[in-house]
Amino acid sequence: MDIRPVPYDHPDAVKLDDQVQLEYAVRYGDGGDATPLDPSMFRPPLGLYLVAYDERDRPVATGGWRTQDENDEGYSDGDAELKRMYVVPEARGLGLARRILSALEDDARAAGRSRMVLETGTKQPEAIALYASSGYEPCAKFGLYRHEPLSRCFAKPL
Repeated sequence: MDIRPVPYDHPDAVKLDDQVQLEYAVRYGDGGDATPLDPSMFRPPLGLYLVAYDERDRPVATGGWRTQDENDEGYSDGDAELKRMYVVPEARGLGLARRILSALEDDARAAGRSRMVLETGTKQPEAIALYASSGYEPCAKFGLYRHEPLSRCFAKPL
């Protein structure tokens, strides 16, 4: 597998983002994640967006981080927020999510961020298991979905 940095609006990133949005809609019965995202949020040094490609150069996994500092949505100064972690069904179980997560943590740490935070939901138990096994612990809720009962937030010091 080849993991490459790409712009958030790169065609392969858009394709995978569309797929993860469909999965959110199936799991939660709505239109997907409505968090406003802009490609500039993932441009270094303020963030990073990664796409993993298989041996046939097909995009199969994605993830990114963006800078967050204290604001009215519950973030803290120094936060790096994990967004759009996704692996296509046929590539699951190969360790791609863990590899992307590690690369994003390393990059956020190098950019001076002190904590990686993420929001997921109770209908994504495999995501919760990944984060828990990677050292993430529950934290105060933040972000667009902080008042939703199915929302779960996690953090890990960098």
